[in-house]
Order: sequence, then C-alpha cells, then structure tokens
Amino acid sequence: MSLARAVSLSVAVLALAEGVVAQGAPAQDAPAATRFTIKVENISKGEVLKLSNGKAAPFVSAPVLWAVHTGSRSPIFAAGQLDAGKGLETLAETGNPAPLLESLGDATGVVAVGADDRPVGSAAGGPIIPGERYQFDVTAVPGQTLSLAWMFGQSNDLFFANDRPITLFDPTDKPVTGEMTLQLALWDAGTELNEEPGLGPNQGPRQKTPDAGITEHQGIAHVRDRFSYPRTTDVLRLTITPAAGTVSSR
Repeated sequence: MSLARAVSLSVAVLALAEGVVAQGAPAQDAPAATRFTIKVENISKGEVLKLSNGKAAPFVSAPVLWAVHTGSRSPIFAAGQLDAGKGLETLAETGNPAPLLESLGDATGVVAVGADDRPVGSAAGGPIIPGERYQFDVTAVPGQTLSLAWMFGQSNDLFFANDRPITLFDPTDKPVTGEMTLQLALWDAGTELNEEPGLGPNQGPRQKTPDAGITEHQGIAHVRDRFSYPRTTDVLRLTITPAAGTVSSR
C-alpha cells in the first residue's frame, strides 16, 4: 500500500473543526485550570506491517477522541463488557469519532470532550501516516483526568486507548508533563471478527461498506489473536505538556 495521502480509511471521517468541544460552565470559585498540549505522533517508518503474502503495509492512525473527566474509570468503555452502542463501534471500525463524541457530551463525570482529525500542517482532516501527528489542547483542574481513544486504521475493530485514566496532576496538584505512551494499549472492541492487520478485506482501507465484516459479540479486551501487531511504543508517541506553571514529571 502506498504511503501517499491516498492511504485513508474507507469511510470519510467527519471533519471536526479545530477546538470543537462540549464543555459545561465552570463552577464559581473553581480552581484555576491548566491548559495541556496533547501530541499523538505516528513515529513508524516505512511499511512496518509485514504481511503473510510477502508484502508490507504502513501503520495508519485514525483521528483521536479525548475526554476530560472525573472518576477512576474511563467514560469511553469498560473492559470486559460488551460495546454499549454509544459510538465506540463506529470509532473502532471506521475511525469516525463523531457518534461517540456526541454521546459522551452527556456522560456522567465528563467535563469536556472533543476530537482532532487534522494532521499538523494539513488543510484537511484525515488519518496520520508515518511521520505525521495530531496536536490539540485540553484544559483541566486538579482531580480531573484524561481518556483517549482512536482506531488502529489497518484493522477491523481495534483501537488504542489508555488502560486507566491519565492523571494530569500529581498528589500536590502540580501539572504533569512528559511522554505517556506506556499508558496506551491496543484494544479489541469485540464487534467484528479480526482479520490479518493490513491485509483483511473488511478493514478500513479496503472494505466496501462501513459495516462490512463478520459481526461478533465479545467483551472489550486487549487484543489477543493469532496475528502479529507492532508494539505500541514502536509506532506511536503520546506526550502531554502543560502550557505554563510548575510541572511534575511522570
């Protein structure tokens, strides 16, 4: 598969305007918010997916959905449970975060939610191919955390997400900074039977319709099948940087 911009998901991702966010009004006397810059980079080089037919394909990462929230659990999904039908299936199977973005706006504990589909330097939305990145800002106060999710573009229903909400402040309420890639994992939404990554006919770049593929009903879990996948740290880098103030490295 070519590394040209033509490498894309089969379903056009809804073009979300930069900074489109659903956010409640701040409470009176609320602590001052810190702005964090979130950077998701595709650090893979060349065609890192080695296929069983002797060919290779690039690693492609779909648009990133994010939620700032309270509580110790991600509002995006619950491990071990079936997909709740609120948009995760669409994100995991097509890369489109719009339905999940809409449903999370009313979720308990969610303070702000948004999505970034525009690679830095690009005039249009789309996935990030090797060497490209998404970059966006979120704001949070002590006690609030961050959860992320986005599709592994060369799959049937796999997505990257943090295992636990990412802590944005240390125990002394100082903003954290640094690389957070180790907090990410590759998950299986359990909604469509897995095929070999980069080769399956019912995967994003090759499927004829958004709902192509064999439906399954499995609990959401870390990917465990007979296929090989690149290590997350070999293809992605997640960094979080507060805009100002004293920081705490993690």
